[in-house]
Amino acid sequence: MTIKAKLVATATLTAAITAGLATTPAVAAAPAAPAASSGSTVTEQQWLADVTAAIAPARAYIEQRTAEPTDETPAIVFDIDNTTLATHFHPFTMPGIAPVVELARYAHSRGVAVIFVTARVDFIEPVTRYSLEKAGYTVDQLHGRDLCDLFKSVQQYKTDERIEIENEGYTIIGSVGNNWTDLNGGHAERTFKLPDYNGLLS
Repeated sequence: MTIKAKLVATATLTAAITAGLATTPAVAAAPAAPAASSGSTVTEQQWLADVTAAIAPARAYIEQRTAEPTDETPAIVFDIDNTTLATHFHPFTMPGIAPVVELARYAHSRGVAVIFVTARVDFIEPVTRYSLEKAGYTVDQLHGRDLCDLFKSVQQYKTDERIEIENEGYTIIGSVGNNWTDLNGGHAERTFKLPDYNGLLS
């Protein structure tokens, strides 16, 4: 695909998603009644409750880890799909996940860089960045896969990105994801696993 064609495709995709986001809430909160996604075995209400429980230790650790000033530059790394954006239950609007948005804001308020590492291709980075910022996230860095990264496993790619982040001088105090491929491979002090229900929420 030519550069011109890529730019046109990106602009078209951005416009389409922007139009959908403009008329919908930016953050996914628990619905008044259970609402199951087509073909799912978990309701959105249950999922949000499980996310809230899983993410609670991360806030406590950030508070503890940033209690005293240091010479380090701390960072927290987030996955995107079904970790920071609710892409399973809302695949077209992709709102933020309320307890995770709150965690990211808290981390940023404590001087922690908020960095996203996604298996999405970097070609759609403008759309991804827009979705994150629309949902209320500060995006200090956004890492997506380039052509060479597509030949790596997701786990290897994400591990390599964390190594790159460390090489830039950051100390990764936490990594948050809903799949083990987001978290395995080291290069984070703590990992916080959100529910994926045996791969239902990929």
